[in-house]
Amino acid sequence: MPQINTFQQLEKVYKGRNNRTNELVALKEIHLDVEEGTPSTAIREISLMKELDHENILALYDVVHTDEKLVIVSEYMDKDLKRFMDSRGGPLDLPTIKTFAYQMLRGVAYCHENSILHRDLKPQNLLISREGSLKLADFGLARAFGIPVNTFSHEVVTLWYRPPDVLLGSRSYNTSIDIWSAGCIIAEMYTGRPLFPGANNEDQLLKIFSVMGTPTEHTWPGITQLPEYKPVLPVYQTQDLRHLIEGLDPLGADLLGSLLQLRPELRISAADALRHSWFQSLLCEEST
Repeated sequence: MPQINTFQQLEKVYKGRNNRTNELVALKEIHLDVEEGTPSTAIREISLMKELDHENILALYDVVHTDEKLVIVSEYMDKDLKRFMDSRGGPLDLPTIKTFAYQMLRGVAYCHENSILHRDLKPQNLLISREGSLKLADFGLARAFGIPVNTFSHEVVTLWYRPPDVLLGSRSYNTSIDIWSAGCIIAEMYTGRPLFPGANNEDQLLKIFSVMGTPTEHTWPGITQLPEYKPVLPVYQTQDLRHLIEGLDPLGADLLGSLLQLRPELRISAADALRHSWFQSLLCEEST
């Protein structure tokens, strides 16, 4: 491994420089418990990142393993999407939203094509370079989904980006888990604040239903059989997302509605989302 100087700590990650190439790198340091050994999340992150090679996925360069710690060496990015939005005062302009949304969905589509669920998409796990490149990072909760899906845990995805089926206790989710999170993130880029900022599981569901409408057995067959379903729910009507999100045009509202379907099987795929008409102006700019 080339010699690397560490010179600045960024939370739990260090910023460093490769002395051979002069390239900036990030060093994620994980302290190991002597008795427990290497955390399963670290093993999962390393094994999955080694398999992924895409311009919208954070690149893994090396892994250094000692008795006391594990250091994951990856490409360096300037900040995460949350900090980027904070630096812009919250809401982003439409061209930036489209560019970031497209790159995020490209990374998600690549993961899904390779049978990997990220399971923890949120602004803090989307990294932005100075040049405006966006990359998916932090695969600690990611999971290959070639194995039986009914064994999955429902303790995944940060609360504000967790889909309603998972909140209701479903463990048979698939790629749709990441699609819901992506929709929440796109909405947040418009407003600078989370779309569904719940305080706990029950409050999270109510915040979702108050916008997307309260589902019934008629609109969501099988919902009453989910483990965390409560028969007594406030009845909310579906709201027009354009009334809640300033600057959202009809095409953007159509895409968001396709991502934020309550029923997981109705959510659009990442590959189809990339072909949505909302991205047409972006694709035209790239082709000229």
